[in-house]
Amino acid sequence: MNDGYLEHEKEVVYRVIAERRDMRHFLPTSIAPELLTKLLQAAHHAPSVGLMQPWRFIRISDIHLRKAIHAQVNEERMKTAQAIGEFETTARMAEFMRLKVEGVLDCGEVLIATLCDHREKHIFGRRTLPEMDMASVSCAIQNLWLAARAEGIGMGWVSMFDPVKLAKLLNIPDGAKPIAILCLGYVNSFYKEPMLVEEGWAKEKPLSEMLMENHWQDVDSK
Repeated sequence: MNDGYLEHEKEVVYRVIAERRDMRHFLPTSIAPELLTKLLQAAHHAPSVGLMQPWRFIRISDIHLRKAIHAQVNEERMKTAQAIGEFETTARMAEFMRLKVEGVLDCGEVLIATLCDHREKHIFGRRTLPEMDMASVSCAIQNLWLAARAEGIGMGWVSMFDPVKLAKLLNIPDGAKPIAILCLGYVNSFYKEPMLVEEGWAKEKPLSEMLMENHWQDVDSK
């Protein structure tokens, strides 16, 4: 029995995966509440180890909180630039400072993806790999990203923040942890290539450099 989808349906799945982008440029247009709920439901359909569902999403509707979050991101951006200057070159640091790394004040919606508290009680699938809680939340974020792209909504994952400071700002309890600031909103257009590729910051590596067989192989030896 073949439970696969029709060819044109499969093409759409592969297309949305290929055209998903980490967006930084947004329009100020709001997202309808029913569409936001639909996108979050897609995230909630993600797989999770032991069905622990460790994701918790905080919607930021208070403009003062959004500005405070933006200030924390900008603080970490400056520290990241300094670290780049210490380990690379001044020119590379300047290149970084020219990049747009977030759209917190520009996008229609800001969500904070967090790990839940009391995760230690979830042993199923985590005895030797406790980080599977993070993997599960990442699956939820990816679901949200793909659903948003299919709806013509851009999304950006911002990781430049101090999780302790952000947790304090949002009253996140001990044991829980923010792992992503997610910016969602309408865009003028989606990047044709990942933004960091378009900006000349980095190049994508081919699958052939990531695929091994039977045992670990150094990329240079393949």
